[in-house]
Amino acid sequence: MDSLNALLTHLFTLHRKTIELSLGRIERLLAALGSPETRLPPIVHVAGTNGKGSTIAFMRAILEAAGKRVHVYTSPHLVRFHERIRLGQEGGGKLVGDAELFAALTACEKANEGQPITFFEVTTAAAFKLFSEHPADYLLLEVGLGGRFDATNVIARPSACVITPVSIDHPEFLGATVDKIAYEKAGILKAGVLAILSTQEDAALVVLDREARRLGAPVIAAERDYNVWEEHGRLVFEDNRGLLDLPPPRLIGRHQHQNAATAIAALRAIAPHLAASVFEEGLTRTEWPARLQNLAKGHVGTLAPAGSEIWLDGGHNEDAGRALAQSMAELEDKTQRPLVIICGSLASKDTGGFLRAFKGLAQEVVAVPVNADQYAKPAAEVATAAAANGIPAAACGSIKSALAFLAAREWSAPPRILIAGSLYLAGEVLALNGTPPE
Repeated sequence: MDSLNALLTHLFTLHRKTIELSLGRIERLLAALGSPETRLPPIVHVAGTNGKGSTIAFMRAILEAAGKRVHVYTSPHLVRFHERIRLGQEGGGKLVGDAELFAALTACEKANEGQPITFFEVTTAAAFKLFSEHPADYLLLEVGLGGRFDATNVIARPSACVITPVSIDHPEFLGATVDKIAYEKAGILKAGVLAILSTQEDAALVVLDREARRLGAPVIAAERDYNVWEEHGRLVFEDNRGLLDLPPPRLIGRHQHQNAATAIAALRAIAPHLAASVFEEGLTRTEWPARLQNLAKGHVGTLAPAGSEIWLDGGHNEDAGRALAQSMAELEDKTQRPLVIICGSLASKDTGGFLRAFKGLAQEVVAVPVNADQYAKPAAEVATAAAANGIPAAACGSIKSALAFLAAREWSAPPRILIAGSLYLAGEVLALNGTPPE
């Protein structure tokens, strides 16, 4: 394990920029490895701003309920790098093991011959090598950033391309408007390959439709070709094949209904013989850490005020803030508790935009630094962003001190605590809680 950690640390240093969107470097490395990207199972390639990971989690659970072996590639990880690479096998997948990962990364480093390459590029190449060496029925492949020049976009012909909701995030790389960002996401679309589009802002949908037409890619779009709604506590999905009457998803929040619908629409298109029962089983089995995850068990609860309800989410942009605020409001309608947000953020994120929807809903924001990332926003700046949105705020030096700060108070009722603002912060919380993803 020490050798693996040392190798991962070394791979961070191979290129002067953490992120530089380009395909040339990874194409060169893959060629040196014998082009493993050409020996992969059928691929569902997933881009978008929010909901990529949850949509993939739904697809994986549904396919595994059908007995399929499913490889999965997602990023970033929360606690351990291994979370990024899940190898499909009979009876469900497993995270890549230390020995397999070390061997794949070592082979990539050797093949790269010391040439510049980003961490994401070399680890994506390692993932493709591993996936090519293990048979599976599907590979669910998440874009790291953008789409057009993302390292995953070396795939020539996936079975389907999915684009989840597009909104403002990473403007320094993708552009500052929704239409520009949508154009970058549309870069994963391929000629003649089916595109499944989640619910989109009008500006994004115009661009995605235009790019699909240009490529001759057939489109299945939410609210046009498929719909989902809640009825009598059930989730009803409808497309041109008819209705599915399903249990509510295991993942909490109304926004997860759309993610589930996107997953269902994609699988109904590429695997039309799946029985209705596997969709039912899949929705109730889906797991995806740090997406409105209830920390009912673990160490974090012992540090919080007695009786607290604690929720963890990696959401960090304005759209995610709106979705989380809606979920918190729905919980408040069921059981009234004072809502406190513990928030940490990266310097590049619009923290004010994320927190805006909580005005009038959250009693307070307790700001913390994100210790797992060198590009963290100081807690004082996070607190300032909250105050600018009319939410009382305080700053603490860590998650532990924030929880102690809240535990030292007298509460009229145990609070509802939402920890959010960064996936890096979420990983820190899961590590503290003693519940790393499996």
